[in-house]
Parts: sequence; structure tokens; C-alpha cells
Amino acid sequence: MPRSSALEGVIHLPFAEQIAHFRRKLNVPTERWDDLWQAAHDRAFVVAGAAKADLLEDLRGAVDKAVSQGTTLAEFRRDFRAIVQRQGWTGWTGEGSARGEAWRTRTIYETNLRTSYAAGRYAQLTDPELLARRPYWRYVHSDTVLRPRPLHKRWGDMRLTLRHDHPFWATHFPPNGWGCRCRVVAVRAPAEGDATEPPAGWDAISEATGAPAGIDRGWGYAPGANAATPLLDLVEQKLLNLDAPIGAQMWQHLRPAVQVEQRLALADLVDRVAGSLRAGGRAALVTVVAPATVAALARLGHGLETADVWLRDEELLHALRDTKAARAAALPVQTWRDLPRLLETATPYWDTADPALVYAFDAGGGQGKVLVRVNYRDKLRVGDKRTRVTSNFVRTGGVVDAANLQDGSQYLKLPKGE
Repeated sequence: MPRSSALEGVIHLPFAEQIAHFRRKLNVPTERWDDLWQAAHDRAFVVAGAAKADLLEDLRGAVDKAVSQGTTLAEFRRDFRAIVQRQGWTGWTGEGSARGEAWRTRTIYETNLRTSYAAGRYAQLTDPELLARRPYWRYVHSDTVLRPRPLHKRWGDMRLTLRHDHPFWATHFPPNGWGCRCRVVAVRAPAEGDATEPPAGWDAISEATGAPAGIDRGWGYAPGANAATPLLDLVEQKLLNLDAPIGAQMWQHLRPAVQVEQRLALADLVDRVAGSLRAGGRAALVTVVAPATVAALARLGHGLETADVWLRDEELLHALRDTKAARAAALPVQTWRDLPRLLETATPYWDTADPALVYAFDAGGGQGKVLVRVNYRDKLRVGDKRTRVTSNFVRTGGVVDAANLQDGSQYLKLPKGE
């Protein structure tokens, strides 16, 4: 079945790598289009404003139909209208006018088709056998664009041809913006007349977009390059750079999609340290402070810079090496593994005597207490690098007399909300 004319020359009939890329994505509820950033879209299917799980699943089905069967924009629009009516979805951007609906449906349809196509092509182009024969990639600008972006056209006109591992492709692998129809082809080597270096200043970041010149905001990544990256890794990197109120709200939406990965990552860290009694400078995300708790701390004058809470293996090792005399008050290994689940129901407090965020929970035979040092600047491994960041870290944990936490002069009970 032919696609709409807007995609002619860019996306042809569906192919296996394109379909596989799209179907590996997890449904992630979001409020805004940039709640998830750039490479995270390799692992997440999002439609801005679609927060209900059944609504998002229906929208995903309509997009999957377009990706896997090659259905037209007109058919996608019919599917979209039926979903909106059936799910009672209101308040979506573009609602209320034919022009707004046409823009919104085209954006959802074309963005998903273009990025899944590009990701499928990335998988093909990086196949080891093909790379051995054709290790160079050439930027190709589409002549079907009515209003070409000057830089995109320049890269195509100069027949820019670079090795597949040139850093240019990490940010400039197309599409490079909304409606961009550029593409990449593999070649054995640069031909006569091909440019073998990008123009000077190609990697300078624009203050307006946060991306290199010629790249739209949010498009400075190679679709498909992060398809094997756990979604949790991408979310963690996002949390580290979000203001606490925004990060707390985002986590409420994302937790259902990533909590399995999160809990496994923490359990792996605990098991590794407990088994070897050695630390390697790593950390795992434990929880994200609830929005109501973030707001309450801000009212008390103890505003959080970010909402994420981490456990570093150094602190865990120290806790597990407690002397025998102190072991009665130490948390067992299994409790450390279960911290994300336990903290979901824990009661938060603010310790006024020793400023810290305190979580109290049923530790099975005693009152568990986890202290978190807030807004602490220290090194944390982000991706492949150890970066100095300001975040919140588990300071210690143990079993305490529940009566201690009832001391209102020291511990201020905080709201948690849902």
C-alpha cells in the first residue's frame, strides 16, 4: 500500500529492521514532547499528553499499523479520530479545529515513521559485514523538500562523505528536524569531489536549540544508535539534569515502564558488593522523591535541586561491613535489594537535628530507616564517565526504635501523596 506523498523518496515499504525497532519500544506516558530527550526515543513510544495506559496502547497500535503495513496518513487520521472518541481523550494539542488535528496527526505519523525508518537504516548500515565492505557514509539531501534547510542542502550538495564512526554522525544522522527527509547511504570510499570533512564549526552548539547549527531542538542524535541501551540508563541521565519538581513528576509517569529495570540494577549492585565486599565507584537509582515531598521541603526552605536518590557502592559496602556489635541495627542484604519497593510505602521525614531526608518503613521485625543526604555534590558514573553532579545520596540505613521517629522536635513528618 503506498504511503502519503509527503514521505515519497524518503520512506519506502516497511522492512524488518524498521518494524523490529519500533516494536522494541516501551510505552511511556508523558505530558510534553520533550519529557524524554533525544536518544531516549530509541527505547520509548510517546505521544505528548497521552498519559493513560490504554490510550497510549491504542495510539501505539495505530502507529504500528502504519509502520508495519505502510498505511497512509489519511488512514492513520481515521484511526486517530476513532481512538480519541473511544478513549474520551480531551485537551490534546491541536484539538478543536480541523487545521489543528491535521497538524497533530501528521506530526505523530511522520515523526514515528521517519525515526523508525532511520533507526532501521542505522541497524542495516552498522551491520559488521556491510561496514567491512562500505565503511563510509554519505549525507543525501532530498530534492522533494519545498523549503530546504540551507545547511541540510549544503551537506548534500558538498556530498559530505565520512567514516561511519566520525563524531558528525552521532548528532547529524538524519532526520535532523521536524519534516527533515535527508538520508544516509553507505559507500566504499569517498569519490572524487566528495567532501571528506564537515564544514568548520559544525559541532558548535546553538544556544537557541541546544544542538549544533542546522539541527532542530531535540533532534541532535542518531535514531537507532541507542536501541540497545536500557531505558533506565536514559531516564537516569535525564533525571540528573531536571529540576526537582519536574523530575519528580516525570518519574511518576515513567516508573511503570522502567521500575523492573531499576530494581534489577539496584539488586545487581547489592549482590555484587555483598558477594565481593568491594566497591567499584558505581551507583544505582533507588527512588525519586514524590512531588508532594519535594514541594513540602521547598516550603521548609530545604528545596531539592534534583529529585533522584542514589545508592553508591561505597556507602553500601560500609553498611555491610558494620561490626558484629552493630549488626542488630543493620539492614539485611535482602532489605537493601528491596529498597525501591519499600520506599514506595515509606513515610518521609525531615531530620532537623542532622539535616537529612529520612524514610521510615516496615523492615520486617523492626522499623527501617534510610537517611538521604540532599543536594550533595559528588562524583557519579553517568554512562561511561564519572561526572561530578549535585544529587541526593543514601547516607546510611538501619533498624531503629520506632519511638525515635515520633520525636516531633527532631523529625518533621512530610507529605508523600500518591
